[in-house]
Formats: sequence, structure tokens, C-alpha cells
Amino acid sequence: MAPGSESPGTDDPPVEAVGLRTHPLTAVVQGALWAVAASAGLIGSILTGDGWGDLGPLISLAGALVGGLLLGMLLGYVSWRFTRYVIDGAELRIGSGVITKSSRRIPYERIQSVDIAEPLVARLFGLAELRIEMAGGKDSRTSLRFLRLSDARDLRRVLLSRAHGEEVATGEDEHRTLITRVPPERVMIGTVLSLDFLLAAVGSVVLVALAIWFGQVVVALGGIIPLGSWLAQIIALRVLQQWDFTLSRGERGLRIERGLLSRTSQTIPFNRVQGIAVKEPFVWRRLGWQRLEVDIAGYAAQGDDQGDNSSSTLLPIADPALAAAVIAELIPHASTRDLVLTRAPRRSWPFAPVGWRYRWIAADEITFVAHEGWIERTTSIVPHSKTQSVELRQGPLQRRRRVATVEVHTPKGPVDADGRHLDERAARDALLAQLARARASRA
Repeated sequence: MAPGSESPGTDDPPVEAVGLRTHPLTAVVQGALWAVAASAGLIGSILTGDGWGDLGPLISLAGALVGGLLLGMLLGYVSWRFTRYVIDGAELRIGSGVITKSSRRIPYERIQSVDIAEPLVARLFGLAELRIEMAGGKDSRTSLRFLRLSDARDLRRVLLSRAHGEEVATGEDEHRTLITRVPPERVMIGTVLSLDFLLAAVGSVVLVALAIWFGQVVVALGGIIPLGSWLAQIIALRVLQQWDFTLSRGERGLRIERGLLSRTSQTIPFNRVQGIAVKEPFVWRRLGWQRLEVDIAGYAAQGDDQGDNSSSTLLPIADPALAAAVIAELIPHASTRDLVLTRAPRRSWPFAPVGWRYRWIAADEITFVAHEGWIERTTSIVPHSKTQSVELRQGPLQRRRRVATVEVHTPKGPVDADGRHLDERAARDALLAQLARARASRA
């Protein structure tokens, strides 16, 4: 919000007619983001043997920085100059465009959640991006780049209050209850002990050793660079993005705050949770650790265009007692204990010679539960009321082995509630029973 502008909660007609601009430093932040992106792309091309013609790496890098900064600032200024947002009694309107004008209207009743993101460059200027998630599928996210952090918090409070038909709340953060804070050192230890990190690290060391031993460093780069990129991606997603992970409870949902370089404040409304996945990697099981991931209606449908691939992480690492308590916050009375299990029969072993022993499904009055995996065990929990559809699949080989797969469909995300290669009669019975439970829960 520009300095000196009125509070987002006011309903003054002249302000509504003219609209409010985002912060003037938006252009500078956009320019810096472009410069970083151009530099990263150039470094990647240099490592793969390409470059900018006859220019040296340093000159090329300087050119990418300056060119990206200037071009980004120019485009950022034009975007800022022609972007305004208006808040009235019925909706939020965002107008943009230079040649082709566009106006997006967001009725308050369609707003599902409002999150705050602080990319590193914006954070240096005390700015933040407001991300508005709406009901619907494609293009359900709208963002305002960039506002002062205090203004972004005020605007989030206004939008959420109006979305729920309430008076504008004050001191929202004071009414939150801390559930847990995951120490950064625990996130780092959990990442180092994850199987994919160990594979990437050991593979990189082996390739470097072989390249030095045989004197084929250039040839080995073809394998070292992908493994190094995989390693860097794991660190970025599981350490940098989950740094100082804090989970708290409010009246409307759970609040997640996380990030070392770029900070994110995400709200998970209780009524938007479609399912929860409990994941237990091989090494973590020996330590009694679990990871919780969640399907949130609308998040996966519009794609992760912000580069944040961890918006589905509910808890990066936890012991079973804490994981069960967090699950109970979102799905009351849900449990994976004392269930009557329908297991995959022994004759399904050709589809998973080892994993068939760990496949089962079960259901109680509240949820449908599916379990699978022997390297990384996954337990998917879906409330009956969130079941979108149920499908029975049986291929030619499955028919010969008299097995079938029953799928309980939820929105696209980490939750995969499938009972794979069950006895065909048991799978058909499970399908009919789940359809009846879904209808009853909605009624």
C-alpha cells in the first residue's frame, strides 16, 4: 500500500473509485527478482559449457545482472503504474493492464484463504506479497505484489473478516495458540537422514571420486550436475523453506509460518482440508519420526506458479503423538488404530514382490484409510464427507490374479487413498461401502 493511503478497511466512495496502488518499491523488487533469475540461468548455462558467445563468465554475469535489473524495473514500474485495487462492501477488485485492460472481481464469499509471502528481495525492503485463494479450480489464486508487511497483514484481516461476514477483527495474531515449533536443527537432521538425500549425496561423492581416479572430470560433469541440482533442491525445499517452522491454531484454521530466506505465512482453513497423508521414510521409522502432508482444496488445481512446492506440508517432522494431535485438529475423531483391515492377498505379489505385505485399507465412521509402502510407508486419511468419487480398476493381469484396485478420489495433491491389488470381491465391497458412507456423511 502506498504511503499516506487510507486504511484497507475504509469504505470511502472516492477511494473506491480511484483505487489503491501497491508499494512504489514494487518496481525495484521486480527488477531485483529479474536480475537474480537472469544470473541463475546464466550460471546454469556456463556450468553446462554454454555462455554468451566470446564474452567471459564475469562479463556475462555482470551483463545478466544489469540487464535483468533494468528490464525488470522497467516492466515492474509499468505494472505498478497501471495496477490498482479497490475494496468495497461486496468484493475486492484488481485492475491491471496497459494496452489490454483487465479487472478481476473477487466476491468476499469466494475467498477461502489469504496468505502472506515474503520473498528474500521483498523482505529486505520490508514488503510482502498477498496471495488470495478462492473457491474454484484453475486460476483460483490472485496476488498483490507488493505491500508493506503491516499493510498486508491488515488487508488479510479485512478480507478474512468480510469473507466470514464478521466485523473487521483486531489483534488477530493475539488469539492464536501455538501448537508446535520445529527447531531448525531437527529439520536439518531429518533431511540428512532421508533416503533421497543420502542417495544424492553418496552418488555425487562416488562420481567425483571416479572422475578424479580416471581423469574424466568433464565427462563426469554430466552426472554430477544433475545429482548436485537434486541435492540443492532437497535442501531448498526441506531446510530453507521449512526453517523455523511454526504451527499455531486460530478460530478459522491452522497457521503455518516458515522459511529462512523467503518467509511464508499460510493459513489452512478447517473446512478446506480434503485429506492427510502420514509419511514414514525408511530411516525415520527407526527414530519414530513422521511427516504430514495435506490436500487443500484449490491449491493444487491452480498450480504452483510461485515456485513454492511445499504448500502441502502440514508438519515437516514430528513424533507419532504430535502427528496424531495435529490430525485431530483438522479431522476430529480420526484414528488409524483399532480398524478392521482389508489386506492385499498373497497372490498379488507379482505387482509388488515385497510391498504387497504392507497394503491394506480400512474405514470407520469418520474416515477412509489406505496404507502402502515398505521403503517409505504412507497412510492416507480421507474424511467420508470429502470423497469426490470412488473407482474400481481391474486390468488383464489383475483379472487373472483375481485382484482389483479401489480408488477414493480427492483433489490433486499428496494424498493417494488407493487400495491397490486387493481381492476383487473385497475391493468391490469396499467401493460400495465407501459410496454409502460418502452419501451418509453429506446427508
